[in-house]
Amino acid sequence: MKNSIITEAQIVKAIKEYEGGRELNDVCRELGVHKSTFYNWRKKYAGMDSQELKRLK
Repeated sequence: MKNSIITEAQIVKAIKEYEGGRELNDVCRELGVHKSTFYNWRKKYAGMDSQELKRLK
């Protein structure tokens, strides 16, 4: 299975799209990840913006 590199900015963008009303299946299919991976990301990155991501690094 191919390991893809998905940036934290892409993760935050996907979470915001999902919270904005986009279907979870569509978001996961676009990124090529499983729903459980998305939920783990949401738990970790929910509510963050680009400035907070920079602070994490």
